[in-house]
Amino acid sequence: MISSLVKQAGRITGKAFKIAALVVVAVLALIAALLLLLSIRPAVPRKYTETVKTGGGVEARYLKTGSLKVKHKKISAPEPLKKFEVYYPAEMWGADSKYPVVVFLNGTGIPASKYRALFRHLASWGFVVAGNEDPSTGTGASADLTLQYLLEQNADPDSGFFGKLDTDNIGISGHSQGGAGVLSAVSVCESRSLYKTAVALSPTHEETARALGWNYELDKISVPLLMFAGTEGDFETQIVLPFEKMAEMYRKIPGKKAMARRTGAEHGEMLYSADGYVTAWFMWQLKGDTEAAGAFTGNDPELLRNTLYQGQQIDIE
Repeated sequence: MISSLVKQAGRITGKAFKIAALVVVAVLALIAALLLLLSIRPAVPRKYTETVKTGGGVEARYLKTGSLKVKHKKISAPEPLKKFEVYYPAEMWGADSKYPVVVFLNGTGIPASKYRALFRHLASWGFVVAGNEDPSTGTGASADLTLQYLLEQNADPDSGFFGKLDTDNIGISGHSQGGAGVLSAVSVCESRSLYKTAVALSPTHEETARALGWNYELDKISVPLLMFAGTEGDFETQIVLPFEKMAEMYRKIPGKKAMARRTGAEHGEMLYSADGYVTAWFMWQLKGDTEAAGAFTGNDPELLRNTLYQGQQIDIE
């Protein structure tokens, strides 16, 4: 009888082991599926222009998709950039016009290939937009390399971009580590004099940036700068860019500048939640659009009275 019980217990143990093994396999498969989903999931929602709330006419206008159809190119790039992602107006090939450029620096772990909707939106307003897959954009070095590639293409008679880029109107934007990279690119990098304006989205604040080797110098920024951040989540408000750190950084920046925090937005959402004003800023700074300028200039700048933002400051005039 004892031996029978032992055999029965063995069968139960074996069955339990098989069930446990199947559970482990299922869990591992679920984790693998989740990681795959995260690896292909865009950082910017495909239809964000239809879902993000706006608090003013200028913001609403420039959050909408522009009138131009857009094309896209992927080009191999040297390590660690891996590839360039370039979006541009489809009409560019047959037009005599030149198009302003915006270089975009990605945040940590989120390559430019996950920003398709953001790039496509800006290109639809008549910009050539370029990013890369560099995992370490905080130094601003990959911005220089991306811009160098574009300028080489603009000068190459065999390139489709030959003579198409308005090299007098080049802007730069970036998010998180990429925001720190923007500040580096326009203050200490070799190509800093080529940029006409900049936008920093939730840039890593000075102390953390320096600890990580991103040694931007705010007092050397000589181009108009727009800076946005969110108000939600400890990561955004305690680690990346606390309220007081943002105000302190803003005070150190000379010249024309504006800043605000998007109410209710977490760190990742700052990639796109203020994009109506980011697009308006580039339309004004790089294309001379006076309607877009109304968000930041005049007797009653729209950004200052937009209730979706807080902590607004503008020093333009």
